[in-house]
Amino acid sequence: MSIDHATATEAPASTQRRIQRIRHELRRRELQVLRVQRISPHFASITFGGESLADFASAGFDDHVKFMLDGPPGTEPVRRDYTPRRFSTAARELTIEFALHGHGPAAAWAAQAAPGMAATIGGPRGSMVVPTDCDWHLLAGDAAALPAIHRRLEELPAGTRAIVRLQVEAADRRALHSAAALDLQWLDSPEALLQSLQALALPAGEGFAWAGGEATLMARVRDLLLRDKGHPKEAARISAYWRAGAAGFHEDL
Repeated sequence: MSIDHATATEAPASTQRRIQRIRHELRRRELQVLRVQRISPHFASITFGGESLADFASAGFDDHVKFMLDGPPGTEPVRRDYTPRRFSTAARELTIEFALHGHGPAAAWAAQAAPGMAATIGGPRGSMVVPTDCDWHLLAGDAAALPAIHRRLEELPAGTRAIVRLQVEAADRRALHSAAALDLQWLDSPEALLQSLQALALPAGEGFAWAGGEATLMARVRDLLLRDKGHPKEAARISAYWRAGAAGFHEDL
């Protein structure tokens, strides 16, 4: 793998210097389901195993692997992006959380997954590594962002501040713990999420803003944070994880 340091000129010097982008060798991994846990009505945590995970690497909390399924005869394989929730190269294990409220082939596969089933995963292709010791971290999004945000909160050290705004159905909300000082709000609708962010005064000091979720909502979050509040683009990442009515959509805004 190779590492590039961010070189944008508009971000604070500390942000420029410390954000890293890592490129990984792209690998296709044939795995097997080891464990399946239903963690809420609409989420399943599935742990995969296999010797091909011996050199698996995921350095960024919002990395994505490609989960691949064969499509119907004569069609292209199905590929969907998922966040590595946790992994252990020593144990040769990788855990991914699947949302089950969709009607696509990946959600259908996850809903009936059982130990022993085969799976194919590729990537991650690269990682954006944001230092954990920023003064503050803003993490926002809808249910699709839950795995990445949960992973990030577990990484953050004491002495930092985590501001979390999540639009998630009540049944799928979970305990989120972090060594960082945690300011968490659960929201019931996209408008409530936007209103909460609008009312938020961004703290002083070096901070990084991250958001993920539905494309139209994330475009509004981007404008609110970067244009209205003036947070530097190079100290933020806003990702459209899905778009209503579209399959297999993912875009950084």
